[in-house]
Amino acid sequence: MTSPQPARPAGIIAQQIRETAPEEKDSAYPQFLPDLCGVSAVAVLVMMGELLAVVLVLAVDGLREFSWQRLGLFSLTAQWVILPAAALLCRLRPRLARLPRWRAGATSFAVVLAVLATVMLVQQWWQARLSGEPLDLWALAGNLLLGAICAGVVLRYAYVQQQLRNQQRAELGARIEALQSRMRPHFLFNSLNSLASLIAVDPDRAERLVEELSALFRASLAEPRMVTLAQELALARRYMEIEALRLGPRLRLEWQVDESLADTPVPSMLLQPLLENAVLHGVARLRGGGCIRVEVTRHGRQLALSIENPLAGGEEPTARGGNGMALENTRQRLAAHYPQGFRLDAAADGDRYRVEVALPLSPGQGQAAGGVPA
Repeated sequence: MTSPQPARPAGIIAQQIRETAPEEKDSAYPQFLPDLCGVSAVAVLVMMGELLAVVLVLAVDGLREFSWQRLGLFSLTAQWVILPAAALLCRLRPRLARLPRWRAGATSFAVVLAVLATVMLVQQWWQARLSGEPLDLWALAGNLLLGAICAGVVLRYAYVQQQLRNQQRAELGARIEALQSRMRPHFLFNSLNSLASLIAVDPDRAERLVEELSALFRASLAEPRMVTLAQELALARRYMEIEALRLGPRLRLEWQVDESLADTPVPSMLLQPLLENAVLHGVARLRGGGCIRVEVTRHGRQLALSIENPLAGGEEPTARGGNGMALENTRQRLAAHYPQGFRLDAAADGDRYRVEVALPLSPGQGQAAGGVPA
């Protein structure tokens, strides 16, 4: 629902920020191998095992005398090796990430060889029992050598793929950190300007503003990550309460938020720079102030965010050069978080300026408690 909300007393803001601000966490160890527990990973492994079985049958019998019986035997053997080895490596994945690379590689290879040797030994023993002949150790050694070569190739491929994914993730994190760090000095300078304007006029209010700013910076300086929409809105509301300490009744707010979207993940510090522009280039330039409207809804499979503020004389903020940095940084951060696509539009409509952001929703996100799509 839509309702104008005056700023709340500032005495409890700092404590609420301490309760809701995300804590910085130690970065996890870079993984040595991909996650082999997922459905897609298991499907790929099964497919690789079947292709390997086909290659072995073609190498032994050729295409003219292709043996489906031999293909079934090779396929069964390959899957009995691949699936248990993948399950063991999946369980060992957190420990492998903490080991040096050479030790993690040796451990992974040893696990696969142990499974391979067990399967091959059982298979050779069963064949020898059925045929009544002694165990063929040379055949067993040859099969183990062939399996070890294939296992080494597959493990090397998996390792290279995971290291490439680790590198891409690190580059993406560094890019997001750089984009967010650009906004921090901008936010700091504007906040200090607000504080300076209050010191001579209202020292008590300036003192409260210092307390609220310290708590707000704690949240803004946290590690860049995805947070829930509820956390992002809480941070945005507290920033607006700080601005209300400076502007007083000149700043009016209207929030229209679909509460069923509260758990939707969004990038941290998404709304604050957009709201900062709405205050600095809208309400603060008008003698009588104005109303800032924030709307959060769901449109189909997208999360729709819009921020609307009044304009002074109908002049667009971008024409004064003050709005471009925040919008461009926000656009680049969204491009890093949502490579599959997003939308960010900003334009003046008469005496109002409107910024619209559309983010993709994953299936199942935004489901209301009563079953109504948010």
